[in-house]
Amino acid sequence: MSSLSASAATPTPEADAPAVPVAVPNARAALLLIGTAVLALAVYYFIGVDQGATSVFGNDMHVHEFVHDARHFLGFPCH
Repeated sequence: MSSLSASAATPTPEADAPAVPVAVPNARAALLLIGTAVLALAVYYFIGVDQGATSVFGNDMHVHEFVHDARHFLGFPCH
């Protein structure tokens, strides 16, 4: 039998306690937004636009074949 009990778990916040907002500096928020946008555009390119023959990495890197099923699942035509 375990010596741990349910009361030994970490305490949960009160249900009626007000939520405390997290302050993020504007410079950090801008960097996070730009980084997220760049990452999203890169993912969009590799899944939705990269066709293999016109790949940024040439014919040696077959990114198109790696994400082929994901393209069809997301509704991108590729043939």
